[in-house]
Order: sequence, then structure tokens, then C-alpha cells
Amino acid sequence: MKPSNEGVPPAATAGGAAAVTGPAAPGRGRGARERLTPPSWLALLFLLPALLLLGFLVVYPIVYSVIRSFFDASGGSFVGFDNYTGVFQGHDDLVAVRNTVVWVVVAPTLVTIVGLFFAVLTERIRWATAFKLVVFMPMAISFLASGVIFRLVYQQDPDQGVANAALVAIHDTFKSGTAYPGAGPRTGGDQLVHEQGGAVVGSTPVAAGQTALLPLVRVKPEYLPKDAKPAAQPPAAKAGQVTGTVWFDFTKGGGGELNKPNAGESGLPGIKVEAVRGGKVVATATTGKDGAFTLKKVPSGAVTLRLPKSNFTASYGGAEWLGSTLITPAIIGSYLWVWSGFAMVLIAAGLAAIPRDALEAARVDGATEWQVFRRVTIPLLAPVLMVVLVTLVINVLKVFDLVFIIGGGDPNANVLALEMWTKSFGGGNDPGSGSAIAVLLFLLVMPAMLFNIRRLRQERK
Repeated sequence: MKPSNEGVPPAATAGGAAAVTGPAAPGRGRGARERLTPPSWLALLFLLPALLLLGFLVVYPIVYSVIRSFFDASGGSFVGFDNYTGVFQGHDDLVAVRNTVVWVVVAPTLVTIVGLFFAVLTERIRWATAFKLVVFMPMAISFLASGVIFRLVYQQDPDQGVANAALVAIHDTFKSGTAYPGAGPRTGGDQLVHEQGGAVVGSTPVAAGQTALLPLVRVKPEYLPKDAKPAAQPPAAKAGQVTGTVWFDFTKGGGGELNKPNAGESGLPGIKVEAVRGGKVVATATTGKDGAFTLKKVPSGAVTLRLPKSNFTASYGGAEWLGSTLITPAIIGSYLWVWSGFAMVLIAAGLAAIPRDALEAARVDGATEWQVFRRVTIPLLAPVLMVVLVTLVINVLKVFDLVFIIGGGDPNANVLALEMWTKSFGGGNDPGSGSAIAVLLFLLVMPAMLFNIRRLRQERK
């Protein structure tokens, strides 16, 4: 017969559980936890100043810009969507739209690729920290200062612009020469040379074994080489040779005899001389420091001496970086310099998080470094690369400072953000059109922002 549990508290049958299920101690349990959570009205009270500031600085301007975009320049007449359709009409507006598309497609892609290259490189060099510091340093400089720097870098004069100085140095390494822009023959009188199609041609044909004098005038002092020596009489010509002198036929202070090298007159070094017969060049030579030249292996018969047009055109001075053709790529280059460090740091963090066993397994299976990079590293880095790319797209849609400073108001460099400022505050006096462009930029940025937010939430999960 089983013992009766009548009169025994139910909790006693749980083997001592009565102590646990008894009355809750003061300050503990669910009720106490609820009391520790502040009421909603109190949380709202603390958030109210921040919400008011956010609404005043963000929400109100957005709402006002949307409303203002449907009115004309004065704000008194409702024009509907005319301001929005006007963005795609007119030469300057279409140039701004085209350049914005170029920026969105080219700039983020280039920055991401260069950042990836730098991030991979820093894993394989000894001074990785110093390298990262140097690459990331431009991020500490404002866009305004960066624009001023690159405005100087892209100066047309090679003596001032670093970019053209480098181009000229490379060009002169492979193709050197001296030019005298504006120089030419003296007009009027009995002249030894005359101009023909931009070239200077000897007036009298010569034959092998003879000498020739080729005087020039209008030589600007800045183009006269520092190593130029006084003009010399042409050396005696041997069989199969034609000798001569090309010089600056001008005596400082006056005097001297025309068409003859006089004391104090300078030779013109580096000038190319051609012997021409029947329209074909049969011999060439280059003048020395005293202007003398020797044409060798001249065939028998009369030839005409010619100084080609290239002697009188300006020497290579580099690219016109701020011209209508290269100004947008040039500004994108400055953007690349500024933002490569940002992309490098984020991608390097992604590289550090890649499991090393996956890379080693690929190498053990016989994959080359390029195959490991292309088939293992890139797929594992895809989320990070996408975040960097989308972030840069958002930033590029708002680019203003670099274009404003480097472009200097050139309409060929215009983008939508700069066009918005120009129409609203930069002299356009049309806040309606400026507001329409601002709303369009906001709508273009929104998908990229939502994509980034969604990806961040997925990563947290």
C-alpha cells in the first residue's frame, strides 16, 4: 500500500524544489527586470534633442528641396517636372550627366582594383606598415587641399607641372632634339635661304664637295641652347660630302656682314639638315654646337639643302591635362590618389580574415599563386570588394571639391553635384533646377545605401 501524500505541499514531492519555487526574493525576478528598463516616454525624452537636430538638418532640407524642385527660379510659379526634364537638356547639362556616368563607372572600379593590388602587396613586403601609412596619408588631406595640389601637378609648363615634367623627361630620353619656334629666313634682298611649306630651303642647289651657308633670323633668346658656340665657317668638304653652317645671322649692337658668320653671332646646334633630290632625302646631318654640319655619302649631282619643318615647331611640352579631352581623366587620377588608401585598408582587413588553411589547401593541390588569387582569394573577398565598390559609388555621386578646384569652372569637367551648386549658388540663380538635381542625386544614392545596409544586416546575422 503506497504512502499517502495527503497534506503534503505539492512542492515537497519535487525533492527539495520548494526552496526554489517559493516566494521570490525582493529585487529579483521578471518584475524587477521590467523595473530596470526605462519607460518609453523617458527614452523618447532623451532622444528628442537629437531627433529635433536631425529633423532640422536632414529631414527638413530634403522635404523642402523636393517641394522647391517643382517651382521656377523665383519660386512663385509651379512648373511640375520641367526642372527634372531640364537636367537632360542643354549642352552643359548633358556634359554633366555624361561625366557623372564616367565617374560612376570608372573611378570606383579603378580605386577598388588599385586598393586590392596595394592590399595584396602589403602582405608580401617587409615594410608593410610604412607602405600603408604612405598610401593612406592622402586621406588625411582635405579635398580642397588635394585639388590645389593637383592643380599644380597638372600645370602645362614642364618647369612647374610635375606630370608634364615627367612626360617631357621620358620623351626626351627616347627622342631628343632642339627646336627654334618662329625662326626662319630673312625676307627681301638676295637671300641664301627661303621658306617653303614651313621648312627652310637653300636658294641655290649644291653638289658633293661644296659648302653652303644657311643663315636664320627671328631666333628667340629663350630657345637658344646654353651650350651654343659662336658660328664657324663651314669646314672644307671632301669627296662625297657637303658641308655648311646654320647660324643666327644677327650681331648684337649692329654691324657685321649679312649672310656671313660674323664675330659674336651664335651657331644653332641640333638642327636637322637634309639633302633632297627629286623629292627624296638622300643624306641627313645634324648641326654641332657651332652650327656646322657635314652631309656624308652625297650622290653626284646637284641637291637642295632643306631644314625640315620640325626644326621650327615647338618642342614637346607634355600633355594638356586640363584641356577639354583629358580634364575628366586627370581629375579621376587625383581622386584615385586620395581614395586608394581607403580601399586598401578595408580590403587588407578582409584579406586578414581569410582562412589561411583554404589558401594552403589550394597550394598543396598544385595551384599557382595566380590561380589561388583568382579562384580562392577573390571569391572570399567578394563581400568586402562589393562594400568598397558601393561605398565609392555613393561618394563619387557627390564629388564636388576636386572638380571645382582642378576644373576651374571648365564646363567640360562638370558633374551633377557641381552643376547643382552652380545653378543654385554659383551664379545660375535657379534654385528650382538646383533642387531638382539634388533630388535626382538623392534618388541615385538611395539604392546604393540600401544595398550597403542590407549587406551589413546579413553579415550581422
